Amino acid sequence: MLSDIEIAQKTPMIPISEVAEKIGLTQDDLDLYGKYKAKLSFPALKRLLTQQKTKQGKLILVTAITPTPAGEGKSTVSIGLGDGLRHIGKNAVVALREPSLGPCFGVKGGACGGGYAQIVPMEDINLHFTGDIHAISIATNLIAALIDNHIQQGNLLQIDPRTITWKRCVDLNDRALRKVVIGLGGRLEGVPREDGFNISVASEVMAVVCLSNSISDLKERLGNIVIASKYDGSYVKFKELNSVGAVAALLKDAIRPNLVQTLEKTPVFVHGGPFANIAHGCNSINATKCALALGDYVVTEAGFAADLGAEKFLDIKCRVGGLKPSAVVIVATIRALKMHGGVSISELSTSNLEALKEGFQNLQVHIQNIAKFGLPVVVAVNKFISDTDEEIQLLQKLCDSVGVKAVLNEGWGKGGKGAKDLASVVVELCEKESNFNYLYPQNISLKEKIEKIAKEMYRADRVDFSATALKKLERYEAEGYSELPVCIAKTQNSISHDKTWRGAPKGYAFPVRDVQLYAGAGFVVALAGDIMTMPGLPKVPAACNIDVDDDGIISGLF
Repeated sequence: MLSDIEIAQKTPMIPISEVAEKIGLTQDDLDLYGKYKAKLSFPALKRLLTQQKTKQGKLILVTAITPTPAGEGKSTVSIGLGDGLRHIGKNAVVALREPSLGPCFGVKGGACGGGYAQIVPMEDINLHFTGDIHAISIATNLIAALIDNHIQQGNLLQIDPRTITWKRCVDLNDRALRKVVIGLGGRLEGVPREDGFNISVASEVMAVVCLSNSISDLKERLGNIVIASKYDGSYVKFKELNSVGAVAALLKDAIRPNLVQTLEKTPVFVHGGPFANIAHGCNSINATKCALALGDYVVTEAGFAADLGAEKFLDIKCRVGGLKPSAVVIVATIRALKMHGGVSISELSTSNLEALKEGFQNLQVHIQNIAKFGLPVVVAVNKFISDTDEEIQLLQKLCDSVGVKAVLNEGWGKGGKGAKDLASVVVELCEKESNFNYLYPQNISLKEKIEKIAKEMYRADRVDFSATALKKLERYEAEGYSELPVCIAKTQNSISHDKTWRGAPKGYAFPVRDVQLYAGAGFVVALAGDIMTMPGLPKVPAACNIDVDDDGIISGLF
């Protein structure tokens, strides 16, 4: 059996200009990055953002159950669904996030789908792609360098070095950089202080790029970033360093969506890559709106499960971008549900109806979560060869019992043909009248917003705030940030804050140990449990399996 990368390498691509023609884009609308990748030109971006205000396709959000080592295949389903919609005659466009190098070389692997439901060129997309994440990293580090230089050169703004909240970043999993001391070596080497690194996809600049729709919007958001406090206690915003234009110049291409193709030549925008466990987990507003201007049906996804990515997509991205989804697909596998039901990974190929029934509780929570937003739902059962007819029938029956249809998806093995049934159901859902609403209103306090998400999405009984978190929240509200949405950073491996709690935990205390103000991005981050904004590598990183030969052919990437 061919690996994902072998399938991708053996499937011929067509020039990206031909892919663009399918959705009405011309050669002049593209800036080519070789034969198979392109960015939208600035004139095309401006035109499409204007066009989207009057012509809007149906937006379909793909989310999932809580991840397990058994795998769910959310990106595979998203890509296969896009192909499946085209198989049934619909003008479909897909909009996805850019992969981070951290997971590629860590444990999760890439984010280009799998089997015969992939986006290509898979190696390029998973590695350097068009340089967006590199630009975001350098822009973040330029801000950090400007802050330290300002202090070194006399500190006219009276920045208190002990209060600097801005961290440097790198797009790799590197736990040794979580906490560092900089400026050592003497007076000419800078002012010594404690510092640290985030992974690039958790940086505020990544969020700013994903939520900006123009250069002027980007510059305004960059200028509003709070970087520290002065000795008198007042906040310092980045615009006070008079360098917003320089940082924006580094990001001028990074705000333009990238166009690639599926194995079946469906157009795909891949742009922006914030993690959903420690950031807001969605591709850029620009990419989604351009897709909506060009396609009648747009398939997009939010990171990890519905408690994380989907909630942030709906409460943050849709609120900022004025987006209204038409339907939601929740991806599940029988193998993963059995794992939530207590089965070890070595026993997942054995039929176990009781474990499936027990594990269904996890899927049911996510179905209930999406219902709170007033959106119609279908469950996509990503089929594995070990799934038995009895297990499939039981899962469909369980879904029927809660008023949701479960549809088998075979996009991994059959491409778009294997997703035609799912595509047909999704089209039916899109025709239904939805009552989309946010989980919480803007005018309640930040503390109440966090409590609302913890209780409604994570089924906690209460939230335990640290004294530090409460003090910061009080300060944010006093400074005028009370109406911002909140972005909770927590483990993706459980509905709760504890990565060891599988299934459907409830009735516990949800601990918020700290909060961070992302004033430029426009939200407040709440850190729960032991979540880190710089991940570490596993004992045997995926990097150990990746290689390249003398012809430049990469192997081991997945």
